[in-house]
Amino acid sequence: MDLAANSFPITQFRDRAKLSVTYDKTNRARKTDKTKEPNFLAAKETLNQTKRADLLNSMAQPIYGPHGFRERLVMFWTDHFTTRAKRTVNEGLVSSFVAEAIRPYVAGNFTDMLLASTLHPVMLVYLDQNASVGPNSDFGISKSRGLNENLAREVLELHTLGVAGAYSQNDVRQLAELLTGLIGNVQRELKFVPSRAEPGSETILGTEYGGGLPSIDDIKLVLRDLAQHPNTAKHITKKLAVHFISDEPGDDILEKMSSAYTKSNGDFMAVYAAMLSHDDAWNNFGAKIKRPDEYLFSAIRALGVRQGTLLGMNKTNVSRLLLGPLALMDQPFQQPSGPDGWPEDAQAWTSPQSLAGRIQWAMAAPRAFRRSNIDPREFVKSALGDIASDNLRFAAKAAESRWEGIGLILASPDFNRR
Repeated sequence: MDLAANSFPITQFRDRAKLSVTYDKTNRARKTDKTKEPNFLAAKETLNQTKRADLLNSMAQPIYGPHGFRERLVMFWTDHFTTRAKRTVNEGLVSSFVAEAIRPYVAGNFTDMLLASTLHPVMLVYLDQNASVGPNSDFGISKSRGLNENLAREVLELHTLGVAGAYSQNDVRQLAELLTGLIGNVQRELKFVPSRAEPGSETILGTEYGGGLPSIDDIKLVLRDLAQHPNTAKHITKKLAVHFISDEPGDDILEKMSSAYTKSNGDFMAVYAAMLSHDDAWNNFGAKIKRPDEYLFSAIRALGVRQGTLLGMNKTNVSRLLLGPLALMDQPFQQPSGPDGWPEDAQAWTSPQSLAGRIQWAMAAPRAFRRSNIDPREFVKSALGDIASDNLRFAAKAAESRWEGIGLILASPDFNRR
């Protein structure tokens, strides 16, 4: 059972999308009829309240969730299947995507997560699948429209086989043709429109798909096959090891994880067990630096900030204590720069601006969250246990004030690494 999801629910895509549609409709109406202004303001307020609630609940899940490893996995897979909103009105739909296409499957298997993520409207919109039309389809001929290869390319290059996978540009094009007919937006959700689908069969990695009446079943079949491809096993398991173990995981752990993936047909629990049962999983602490979101969430958890304090934040405090700092640390919330997601290497998170953002937040957080009365000598124990260095324990003890001692601990290399 996903206790964090139950405790901090996210608005379903269908309901959240309706708010965006209502906002757009009332916004258009008020421009030609001033009497419609109250309707727009009401729609705007409802939308903003829902966006803020979903944002705070999506942060509360990793902060207060009882299963830390599960939350780390949700963050990993959310990054693997990167999406982002392209319009301000649709900000927050990423949280709905995560709630529906990622969280339910982190303890399941890769095939189900690949299907759920690829076919979710948020992914289809993000990768411009709505602009992809079979050139020889009825719709393509009548509208002079053609292919968009974004979804097909990212499915092969990022989500399954990997950059070095055994596919060609022709495979990308053939998959793009097979994917035509898929539509997803805030009004239609997921829909398959045969009149937009490229007629005929497509050959992808040597296997022929389709050929009869265009059907979404052909798309699901190729996704299932891609999920079980040997290249996918190696790509997925290495990416997991790089994220959780080190930037350069050893060959032995990679082999064991890849073998577990293949033997179990992509069962996540088997892969996680292979990773966590290996000595390398426990001998590399400090090899990775926390991403800004990981840092922020772990710091709020360590500070013992009450749930009501976080969930009751107003717009100003959300910006001042959460969104603004994350942007300053080079990781604007749910806004990765591209479909390849956030970088794994430490250098990406250690720029002067990013480090300054961490230090600034660390020194401000104890008082901002009203946690400045904690004894730093006790805090260093509760936050870091026996991994705190002697130098940090001394600094915590010697700090001129309690809030400064807490800030020094949160800003320390010990706390910023994992």
